[in-house]
Amino acid sequence: MATTTTESVTTAGCRRRGGAAPRLQAGRTGPRTKPGRVDPLFLVFLIPTLLLFTLAITLPAVMGIVLSFTDSVGFGDFRFIGLTNYVAVFSDPAILQAYLFTIGFSLVTVLVVNALAFLLAIALTSKVRGKIALRAVFVLPMVISGIVIAYVFSFLFANSLPALATALGFAPLEQSILANPDLAWVAVVIVTAWQAIPSTLLIYIAGVLSIPGEVYEASALDGASAWRQLVSITAPLTAGYILINLIIGFKNFLNSYDIIVGLTDGGPGTSTTSVAMSIFKGFNGGDYAYQMANATIFFVIAVVIAVIQLRATRGKAAL
Repeated sequence: MATTTTESVTTAGCRRRGGAAPRLQAGRTGPRTKPGRVDPLFLVFLIPTLLLFTLAITLPAVMGIVLSFTDSVGFGDFRFIGLTNYVAVFSDPAILQAYLFTIGFSLVTVLVVNALAFLLAIALTSKVRGKIALRAVFVLPMVISGIVIAYVFSFLFANSLPALATALGFAPLEQSILANPDLAWVAVVIVTAWQAIPSTLLIYIAGVLSIPGEVYEASALDGASAWRQLVSITAPLTAGYILINLIIGFKNFLNSYDIIVGLTDGGPGTSTTSVAMSIFKGFNGGDYAYQMANATIFFVIAVVIAVIQLRATRGKAAL
């Protein structure tokens, strides 16, 4: 009662002076920050992060780009040689083979991963028993180290699968596919997809669960089959999720390294050597500046894909 009387007196006083009545903001007890003034706490968190990012990522990247125009071997003296390394990269058959394998492998893997993950998301969000437990089981591969997964599957492809094929009389698989230059990439796709499906699956589950159940109920009343609901409802309403998974997955697969190293080590020969592997091997082999030029080109490709991703996902209401 006293508060109400005080507010009335204040309002009346302001009106007599020709001023507007002050607006009382509920819930504001602390001092207001002046417009344009940065909260010091923000700087406490920002400045150390910027320093660490600059020292650990930005500065080495800039130094690497500069050294790509030299004949440096990673230490000691060097001299600038212009675009010689870049010209050599574009004319090196081994590097071109690595790019062809990496891009082809990434395209095939991203299609396999997204197709299987999307179908699994449909199954794990339908009315089936134990779907929560099944989701946990399907997510397990993403918490296992890639190199461990590669070694396990390497044993399976080199021993268990040939033994099973021999027992069944299936001649094409009686020898390890890891030793076959024409089939080794298939093993790399299988293992990479096995590890990548869980993270993609989680995004698709979120997308499917975001669709209102009333939409499916209305379509069922109209006589729509499960296939028609998938094509006309689920796929269009999760288009944003599909686009994001495709672009992010392709960008991630371009950087594949640990699974390929543990599975084939780039072999047989150089048939499964990725760009990341060729760069790392070059650093150890004394071709530092040459592989820095290769890494710079690869970095530009990654930036272009990132820009495409940002433009493609901008304004997507799905996420």
